[in-house]
Amino acid sequence: MSNTTNEKETKEELEQQFTATEEVVDAEQTEEVVEAVVDETEQKIAELTAKLQEEENRYLRLRADYDNMLRRNKLDREAAEKYRAQSLLNDLLPVLDNLERALQVQITSEDAVSLYKGVEMVQRQFLDATAREGLEQIAAEGEAFDPNVHQAVMQEQDAEKESGTVLRELQKGYKLKDRVLRPAMVSVNE
Repeated sequence: MSNTTNEKETKEELEQQFTATEEVVDAEQTEEVVEAVVDETEQKIAELTAKLQEEENRYLRLRADYDNMLRRNKLDREAAEKYRAQSLLNDLLPVLDNLERALQVQITSEDAVSLYKGVEMVQRQFLDATAREGLEQIAAEGEAFDPNVHQAVMQEQDAEKESGTVLRELQKGYKLKDRVLRPAMVSVNE
């Protein structure tokens, strides 16, 4: 009996060892599977994080473009309102020139004096109306030449004045608020 008991004990020990070995093998396999799943999950997380970052950047660029478009539209509307009378005033500048030429004519008769006064009144009203819209004359004669507002068409010499000084205004220049409609045509000292 002792043989049978030993065999039984040995058999039980072997079964226990086998079960323990299976558990170790299962634990190792499980650990490998877990590591693979963790690696795969980390890779997916990295991919999704990169995609999220890319979409956030895209959103920020689109938002900036939208804000810029709104700002440009606002500036365009403000400029359109500010310079709404520009085309009309450009068309009326020759009328101002002709009124000024009419007032430069020498008066010889009594009838011409009343006509002269009427043209002078019309010119004054016309200048007042255009000034309310923001039209102003560009100062020229005696000023330093400024290529932004003056157009030099001649050069003359005057020893009494500094070089670059406007000697004569040949045609008046006009600005609408801060925008030059027509530069003043001038003669400049050499």
